[in-house]
Amino acid sequence: MAEKEPTTELDARFSSDKATPVSWSDARGLLERAEIYWLSTVRPDGRPHVTPLIGIWLDGALHFCTGPAERKAKNLESNSHCVLTTGGNSLSEGTDVVVEGEAVQVRDEQVLRRLAAAYEEKYGPDWHFDVADGAFAGEGGRALVFAVAPERAFGFAREGEYGQTRWLF
Repeated sequence: MAEKEPTTELDARFSSDKATPVSWSDARGLLERAEIYWLSTVRPDGRPHVTPLIGIWLDGALHFCTGPAERKAKNLESNSHCVLTTGGNSLSEGTDVVVEGEAVQVRDEQVLRRLAAAYEEKYGPDWHFDVADGAFAGEGGRALVFAVAPERAFGFAREGEYGQTRWLF
């Protein structure tokens, strides 16, 4: 996927008077370095489902994997729209990033091999995946891989002046 440069806006309604928007390059850096992300999906009956997971930012999208029988995979099968978030749990420091988009299954084996290498580099040898039949293969069995390219993203900065940034892609 090609990296898209978004338009950046500071939402004055939810920002301090002296706040400035967070740059997309700073937000992208947070997405690249984060270790844990929270995935929000919708169950077929409309109830929300949220779960923590690990992921990789690559080629302009967040990538994650899940077993085909897991709740998040079942949810995405019936509604591919989702939200991924990462950040901290402090009121006075850090920046939270929220990415809205559509989860698209990655089946290209060359891309999957790059992602498998990126998982192992980021998370260590316990997160080694082989690639087979358009998915990851590991000790836990087959794992589907999804990419979520941002359609819209939000940044909530708490360093100094509080600011809410919106990026539109």
